Amino acid sequence: QSLPQQKLLTWLSVLECVEVFAEMGTARVWGEMGRWTIIVLIQLAKAILRLLLLLWYKAGIQTSPPIVPLNREQQQPLHPQDVEDNSSGKDQTYVGKRSNRVVRSLQSTPSLQSRHWGSPQQREESQSRRVEEMNQPPTPLGLQETIAESVYITRPLLHLLSLGVWGQRSWKPWLLSAVLDISSLSLLSDLKDLNRRERAELRRRTILLLYYLLRSPFYDRYSEGRILLLLHLLADYVPGVGFVTRPLMDYLPAWQKIYFYNWG
Repeated sequence: QSLPQQKLLTWLSVLECVEVFAEMGTARVWGEMGRWTIIVLIQLAKAILRLLLLLWYKAGIQTSPPIVPLNREQQQPLHPQDVEDNSSGKDQTYVGKRSNRVVRSLQSTPSLQSRHWGSPQQREESQSRRVEEMNQPPTPLGLQETIAESVYITRPLLHLLSLGVWGQRSWKPWLLSAVLDISSLSLLSDLKDLNRRERAELRRRTILLLYYLLRSPFYDRYSEGRILLLLHLLADYVPGVGFVTRPLMDYLPAWQKIYFYNWG
């Protein structure tokens, strides 16, 4: 990735990290008008950055979050002693004569901080696979797939526009957003030979379709009573579950009011 593309991904990640805080803080300071203003500005900035990545840098199917969080345990480099042993050609493992079991030799035991339970070969193979997965180029998108990804990127803006036209109680914004999401996924489903990161992103988008059960006006008219009834039954009749379901029942109304939790 080029330096400008990395900067775009960084800014996009920052926006996704602070969007909920910005919405809640603006609502507290400037009220409802300020809240919707910051929502529109953040969604507009995110759409511009994602379209630049898609159309200019050919980034392909974009993940959320744009920069995958670092797993420090998996990304630990090989211990210097391991590297030294590799370069000197020392045997790092011993194979039992009768059991054929592979055991790490005492000479190649790393420090406690970087110790792991797998053999050195397994660790090197897993690290090489992770590096290969991270360095896989994005799958080239044709015209149909580029349109589908553009629809997914611009869907939040179209939803906000429809909210301004028809209001928050109307079914039209809900239906428009659902149609755009399903259309985008159906067009992208024809892609073959996706890498692991892109397949995971499409699965995530498919699972997020369940959010439409929690989004107004569907939630207000159909889902709310059934979900609360189910949580009440679990809390009353399943031992120990109430510690989770009762706070969840209290949290749901607040979660439902935050736009970026619900629609972002």
